[in-house]
Amino acid sequence: MNVNFEHLLARAEQLMARIESVLPQPLAQPDWAASSAYRYRKRSAGRSSLEPVRHIGAMKLADLKAIEPQKEKIQRNTWQFVRGDLANNVLLTGARGTGKSSLIRACLNEYAHLGLRLIEVDKADLVDLPDIVELVSDRPEKFIVFCDDLSFEDGEPGYKALKSILDGSVAATTPNVLIYATSNRRHLLPEHMKDNLTYTHAPDGEVHPGEVVEEKISLSERFGLWVSFYSFNQDEYLAIVAQWLTAFGVANNVIEAARPEALVWALERGARSGRVAYQFARDLAGRQSAAPGAAQP
Repeated sequence: MNVNFEHLLARAEQLMARIESVLPQPLAQPDWAASSAYRYRKRSAGRSSLEPVRHIGAMKLADLKAIEPQKEKIQRNTWQFVRGDLANNVLLTGARGTGKSSLIRACLNEYAHLGLRLIEVDKADLVDLPDIVELVSDRPEKFIVFCDDLSFEDGEPGYKALKSILDGSVAATTPNVLIYATSNRRHLLPEHMKDNLTYTHAPDGEVHPGEVVEEKISLSERFGLWVSFYSFNQDEYLAIVAQWLTAFGVANNVIEAARPEALVWALERGARSGRVAYQFARDLAGRQSAAPGAAQP
């Protein structure tokens, strides 16, 4: 009888261990000394973790050209946050490749030595935002929860979760956490022609948006600071090219001679953006650094 009981007990313990292995586990504290930036990752069986980013791009605020008004707003808000003053959640919107994400990374590099940290969260994982906020609420550092290229389709769960956090839930009042998000959509949701049918007209001619439109703008309105980015003109684009080529050690006479080629590069890609300028500069700098007489492909 004792042998059977012990065998049954051992089987029960094995079964409980297997069940516990597939149950969601609480989010554990990462090694906060490992990095200034972390990624939130959700694994199988409901397990999630904050993984340190081992290699952070050495982007500096001085490297970012032709976005001075936007840079001033973001840097000022971030500095207020770091020093413990009131600051806003931020939504950066506008044309692709104009420096939205780069500006946030540059602010991290600028203030990491003062305790600023960044946690990157995919929009699909925003439903776990309260757990992340709770994890860091007692830490002495200041945390930017960063969601890049944020946009939602109708009915996505992350939309309501983020809206709830921004609207002032208990977790969102933590003074050492702000949310920074970038998007190509100003209102974060797709806008359709049929939405215009919900507008109403007052007797005095005033136009009022309908419930559908109000709902679509309600999330972006919850960000305290909006910063818009725009496509660069030709002179701004060439200035960014020159800045990156200088940073890569290319001689001034080569930079001046490369202006026509830089314009053709942008024309082929259908955009004059900071990203396109950076890509051209890398290509030209790589060709310039090739050893004399090296075989060409």
